[in-house]
Amino acid sequence: MNYTHLTENERYMMSALRKQGISVVNIAKELGRHKSTIYREFKRNSRYNAYRPNPSYQPARAQQRARNRLSRSRRNKRYTKHDFKIIDALIMLDWSPDQIVGYCRLHGYPVMSHELIYQHIWTDKANGGMLWKHLRQSPKQRRKRYNAKDSRGRIAAKRHITERPKQAELRLEPGHWEIDTVIGRGTKHCIVTLVDRMTGYTYIGQLDDRTTVSLNARMTEIVTRSNLPFRTITADNGTEFNQYQEIENKHKCLFYFATPYHSWERGTNENTNGLIRQYLPKKTSMAHVTQRLCSQIAYKLNNRPRQRLGYKTPTEYIYEQLL
Repeated sequence: MNYTHLTENERYMMSALRKQGISVVNIAKELGRHKSTIYREFKRNSRYNAYRPNPSYQPARAQQRARNRLSRSRRNKRYTKHDFKIIDALIMLDWSPDQIVGYCRLHGYPVMSHELIYQHIWTDKANGGMLWKHLRQSPKQRRKRYNAKDSRGRIAAKRHITERPKQAELRLEPGHWEIDTVIGRGTKHCIVTLVDRMTGYTYIGQLDDRTTVSLNARMTEIVTRSNLPFRTITADNGTEFNQYQEIENKHKCLFYFATPYHSWERGTNENTNGLIRQYLPKKTSMAHVTQRLCSQIAYKLNNRPRQRLGYKTPTEYIYEQLL
């Protein structure tokens, strides 16, 4: 048995007959429709008014809603099971719906709407799936520090961030990095992050402690193995950077230091640390974090499209700049 949707003329006839007090059963007979079809139509498209005891059926509104449902249905039919498998794979790489849409549009792949991807994720959750766990949580609001005093010591002969070359300040070329250490809970273990200001390309290193010796050793390993330029590095005033001149002399790059407790002066690094917290939440101990895990997290971040890069990935963007 084939089902046909109600037409616009049928909807206006239903409205006219209803106003004459004709019953649903008789309206169904008049139109040659099953009574359940008429009941469903009235229930779906009747509006209740506080000043009228009976709901009013609005045929024009009902027809427009039917067109909208049909349009959505046709749009969704453009996508195959294979398309949704690709979307699933990208979600499991921790890409946001916005990043998926932007990347697919940039590279000529079938483009779904953000709404459809979110709908797919929540449908998957309702069916017991885990795609929703790959969505990033909203960042927590930071508490403002009042009369904060820098008690971490002084760094000798340091250059202030305002002395950086304009290529670094304006993100005109790759090779100008921001560095920071991220501590965990209850142990001396931590990680160091290096982020290129122009492209967002990231290195993450595991540290057994927050000492200058550990930091410089890991930095030397990262810079030596990298084929990317290191022109400047901007740090905060942590004592782990006390021996920065050792890195400058060894790798021919210049260090610059932000104003104490002005984290917004290193916004690229702060934003990246927030992304890393998706994998290493704030209260997580770093004792069991390995260099392999750090490299895996960095790989995910470097191959995730960014809105500010026109939905290219940091890996794509930095190598385009260096060609």
